[in-house]
Amino acid sequence: MSIATTEEFITRALLISIRTPDISQQEVDESLSELSRLVDTLGFSVVGTKTQRQRSTKQLSVLGSGKLEELATLTGELETPQQDDDQIEFDQEELNALLTTSEVQEQANVVVFDCELSPNQLRNVEIALGVEVYDRTRIIIEIFSKHARTRTAKLQVEIARLNYLTPRVRDENSGDRERQKGRWIGETAFEINRRRIRDKIADLKRELKKLQNEMQGRRSGRIEQLCVALVGYTNAGKSSLMRALTDSDVLVEDKLFATLDTTVRTLQPVTQPRILISDTVGFIKKLPHDLVASFHSTLEEAKDASLLLYVVDASDDNFVSQLAVVDHVLGELNVDFNNRLLLLNKVDCLSEEQQLELLEQYPDAMQISTRDKNDVALVHQEIQTFLEKKMCPACFHIPYTASGIIGEIHSKMQVVEEQYHEDGIRITLKGSPIALERLHKMLQISF
Repeated sequence: MSIATTEEFITRALLISIRTPDISQQEVDESLSELSRLVDTLGFSVVGTKTQRQRSTKQLSVLGSGKLEELATLTGELETPQQDDDQIEFDQEELNALLTTSEVQEQANVVVFDCELSPNQLRNVEIALGVEVYDRTRIIIEIFSKHARTRTAKLQVEIARLNYLTPRVRDENSGDRERQKGRWIGETAFEINRRRIRDKIADLKRELKKLQNEMQGRRSGRIEQLCVALVGYTNAGKSSLMRALTDSDVLVEDKLFATLDTTVRTLQPVTQPRILISDTVGFIKKLPHDLVASFHSTLEEAKDASLLLYVVDASDDNFVSQLAVVDHVLGELNVDFNNRLLLLNKVDCLSEEQQLELLEQYPDAMQISTRDKNDVALVHQEIQTFLEKKMCPACFHIPYTASGIIGEIHSKMQVVEEQYHEDGIRITLKGSPIALERLHKMLQISF
């Protein structure tokens, strides 16, 4: 029996940006370019872009008002008298132009706004345009949902998704309600749906809290060990560097937000003491607040790290503003910026002249390519050099009755010299203040 085939459905997206007086055209272009990459990551095909000017920053929707459902019937020119800041009206011709502009080669079946739309704006725009409408927040949440792997990441994303969804739940029976015992049947079902979502969020938060406590316990167990955290903008090359430094099978994809879960591996070749490397979720401009809040616990890895490796895609024209976004988010976590090494990645994509310019602008940064084994080896050495400066020298007498401590010393500290005597081992070492203090207490207990 033959199976009939149909043309594969392709989601064709028209991207729409707003430009208010306080936003430059360059900022609009940069944001639209990033939105295009986000949409591409989600599997949409971008068929065009459109920028609409707005008078006020209060107008978060390009199409303005909370009454866009009326626009579908307008045929005259724009009405100008006494309009509220959030109620600018467009005629039908302009609305149609948004879907079939000269910049669009094919007709779009999805519209994506480069901002967050309120529930009313979202519904009204969909009614006016007759197609499904996304805002930037929903696009990012959809990507996070697609890429989450661990239970912790899935819970964090689902909570953010439901928080986004709750005010946007619609009453499908609003047009055909019946009275029953003094209450609207449709309204009751609508409230039940919203209550179920709120209950689901509460359940997910309880489960997430339990997992976060377990994560905190694991971090506490690593507090004496030297840890390095990779931080940076999404798709800057953190996972590629992680893979190169730890000789691990960490996922590497040329997509935004390919990594959402914190991964911890041991620096290879193994050093003494052992150094742990953690890869963290990437950042992006206009990251939804709920997602930032959800992933704060995951980013605690960066806060607790002995060293932060700031990975930057130096081949990206916008890397300076991207670096500012990373600084802002980490600043909210009260991260110590003194323990930072800036890595300008992907310099193999730059000319010698561009590399010299970077050297002048960032003399303390390392210019690397994760594809170059020599560059990776230099980063490896720089990590060791930096962390050795943070270690303090000490000398201990370890009685033979407490020889079991020697293994822990070798794994968490740098042994400089060992001298064997009749009553024990005199060991000269370097270690973090926390590790040295714990060793001192262990030796007191052993006597």
